Amino acid sequence: MPTVEDRVVIVTGGGGKGCGRAIAARFAAAGAIVVVSDIDDAGGRETVAAIERARGRATYHRADVRSRDDARELVAFAESTFGGLHVVVNNASSIKDEPDIENWIDVLETDLLGAMHMSRWAIDAMRRSGGGAIVNIASISALWHGRRTPGGFAGYDVAKAGVVRMTTRLAPLAETDRIRVNCLAPGWIATDGPRQYWESLTPGQRAERGVPARLLRPDQIAAAVERLANDPTLAGRVLVWWSDDAPGLIPWADRGYRDLDGIVL
Repeated sequence: MPTVEDRVVIVTGGGGKGCGRAIAARFAAAGAIVVVSDIDDAGGRETVAAIERARGRATYHRADVRSRDDARELVAFAESTFGGLHVVVNNASSIKDEPDIENWIDVLETDLLGAMHMSRWAIDAMRRSGGGAIVNIASISALWHGRRTPGGFAGYDVAKAGVVRMTTRLAPLAETDRIRVNCLAPGWIATDGPRQYWESLTPGQRAERGVPARLLRPDQIAAAVERLANDPTLAGRVLVWWSDDAPGLIPWADRGYRDLDGIVL
């Protein structure tokens, strides 16, 4: 494995102005070579330009992670251009208001299948590089068991729940192949849409609607992702950050839903 400064890192969804860009910039600032990927060519190139202005190393490669072939080509590009692949951040996401089940497909293909495609090819490349790390981005929306207030995006919630479970099932790769797979499940983040809605509410309205009292910043998300990629003690772990609270890891082998409502069978 190379030093932290010499790693090759892929960030999918890196063309967005929020977390993807912050994550890419964080790794580049630490000295990594960052491959920024997106279907937004202009946004991806803006991320690369920002990194280069800060004297970092980055390049853009377009890929639609919904396509297994695009994911394979992205990994092959990073490996052939820079001699290996050491970190993948599965950040690409599609959020749509899709209450009808037939409309869930696009977000499932991006958030869940996209992460699966990238992980499948990245694992092969990381084996050739002697190990590596994959960080999946989920959401606290994957953890809710029903909602007392309206909200959420159905297909997105399903996809992110799958990402959480994929992470834990790939934990054994740490022992067999020196590949650590971890997951960040953040709460509300101060990107354009959530921030505008949050700012439109009074503190009382936020409490009434189940909206957090504060938002996470993209740079906080980037720092958490970097920690999951770098910490050799973490594998198959899910880091939860509920916006209002401090981040914490779900205990390994947690049975879930510790407090249950009684029912007579």
